[in-house]
Amino acid sequence: MKNKYRDLIEQTFDFPQEGFELVDDTLHFQGISLMDIIEQYGTPLKISYLPKISSQIQKAKKIFNVAIAKADYKGSYTYCYCTKSSHFSFIMDEVLKNDVHLETSSAYDIPIIHQLFENKKIDKNKFILCNGFKRENYMQYISQLINDGFVNVIPVLDNMNELNYYQKHNKQKCKIGIRIAADEEPENDFYTSRLGIRYLDIIDFYKTKIKDNPKFELKMLHFFINTGIKDSAYYWNELHKCINVYCDLKKICPELDSFDIGGGFPIKTKLNFTYDYEYMADEIIQQIKNTCIQRDVKEPNIYTEFGSFTVAESGAVLYSVIDQKQQNDNELWYMIDSSFITTLPDTWGIKQKFILLAINKWEHENMRVNIGGLTCDSDDYYDKESANTVVYLPKLNGDGNADEPLYIGFFHTGAYQESLGGYGGIQHCLIPAPKHVIIDRDEDGEITTRLFAKEQSAKSMLKILGY
Repeated sequence: MKNKYRDLIEQTFDFPQEGFELVDDTLHFQGISLMDIIEQYGTPLKISYLPKISSQIQKAKKIFNVAIAKADYKGSYTYCYCTKSSHFSFIMDEVLKNDVHLETSSAYDIPIIHQLFENKKIDKNKFILCNGFKRENYMQYISQLINDGFVNVIPVLDNMNELNYYQKHNKQKCKIGIRIAADEEPENDFYTSRLGIRYLDIIDFYKTKIKDNPKFELKMLHFFINTGIKDSAYYWNELHKCINVYCDLKKICPELDSFDIGGGFPIKTKLNFTYDYEYMADEIIQQIKNTCIQRDVKEPNIYTEFGSFTVAESGAVLYSVIDQKQQNDNELWYMIDSSFITTLPDTWGIKQKFILLAINKWEHENMRVNIGGLTCDSDDYYDKESANTVVYLPKLNGDGNADEPLYIGFFHTGAYQESLGGYGGIQHCLIPAPKHVIIDRDEDGEITTRLFAKEQSAKSMLKILGY
């Protein structure tokens, strides 16, 4: 009977696969020996593999540009990075190597824009799409950018009152966008998104507040579905409604030329993940074109704001299993050397699942386990995989190398974890944030590593607490 951990993975999934392979019986991620990284830096450990960010951007650019060429579509495609998915400087540096533009979500994104400009990472022609519900300090920062000569800053209006601030404080004409308040999925608690302006209000708002106003030029409509870009009747229906709003507006607003479909390309959170990116891009472009032809309107330029898609698959979190506890006849716990609440808050807050694999001991028998974090919180655990199946990992003994711990990794964790869990602050039960290592490749393709952050110290936490 084949009951080794290797057998389980190879019989259940198409393995090895892109990004994951076994070399000398240990797991390699993106061609990197994780055991080498662990031996150098220890665990718990966060890693960011920068080249994956560039490859994701280039993948999306190629997919949409090919779709545009196949459909003989008359508009262009622009890739924007959604900065809220990860604001770190090393992420932004890698993103900006790929001739992309940026989307912001809050006031404190704007000082980052200024810093990037001062460091000559961007110029004043870069498109900066400013989304979100805006308090006064956010609008103030946006106006400052516009007044400083950033000619392609586009505040995307989330409500009609927002325009009044720019009317008063902008010193020169600026481009603006409008976010459409999309209908939510039928099973949602609400009928309509809390974000954006209602379909029925947009035309009248344009006529009364924007059309003859010398300070503004409406350039963009923004459309976003919270559940992402899916091949579903709901998604296509919402896309169809929004592009029809675009066509209605274009007939009275000739300067309108851009349609932002937001983000929502999914990421790979399980080894049996399937998603036809090419088909979805082809279908989006073709449906927009068909509607525009029917309405006798020129096709708009297409913008996307991919965040998780850009950065998530570059990240991983590595742990040691430091003990096992048999709590009853059916429940065996593997205790890790950190806390999920500290390092992977998505797993705790919204029960998000990630790819979970053992890094070593693949020749051991597999067994069902629950994984427990170090805190006393009852929710600090992980017991189900992406397909809602139970967790299987190698047994701790069985290879004559009992001194070597079992190491495990959660993969494609590069988006939002620091934003949700907090970075450099107070963590639950004062469990320290782990080391964070940046992995890159030099011009010759050789792997390089550097320590971005040490494990959080007691001194730093005591300082925050006022001691």
